[in-house]
Amino acid sequence: MSKFPAPSQYPVAKSAEEWKSKLTPKEYGVLFNKDTERAGSGEYDKFYPKADEGHFACKACNNPLYSAEAKFNSGCGWPAFDKCYHGSVVTEVDNSWGRRVEILCAKCGGHLGHVFEGERMTPTNERHCVNSASVTFIKGEAPKDVEESKVL
Repeated sequence: MSKFPAPSQYPVAKSAEEWKSKLTPKEYGVLFNKDTERAGSGEYDKFYPKADEGHFACKACNNPLYSAEAKFNSGCGWPAFDKCYHGSVVTEVDNSWGRRVEILCAKCGGHLGHVFEGERMTPTNERHCVNSASVTFIKGEAPKDVEESKVL
């Protein structure tokens, strides 16, 4: 059974072949087969840009997802964020390893990772545990007129 989202389900719809031609096999596997990087292996795990240096976007469709300011060191082995740009992420219940909440790009349906609540690591009480292969850091000014919010 394919984990690939139905093309019409999201505003940015491409076939599996189109995504595969744009992404590396690892990026495609994480984004559209819901694979997970090994802890501590991703390029953004220990990357902490200054708040005004840029933002993180979906690797597949460039949808702005997280500000640099939202990134924090959770010690989990994956990039962690405490809030996302409003409307940039959607959630689904993931029962593959017990009950978890999966986070997906709201524009293309790409798998980003999982969101956890109640850990009291940040004022928002959320930790978005994101695969580096599913995002890219875009240097420069953050998107204008976009608010950040909790997802849950």
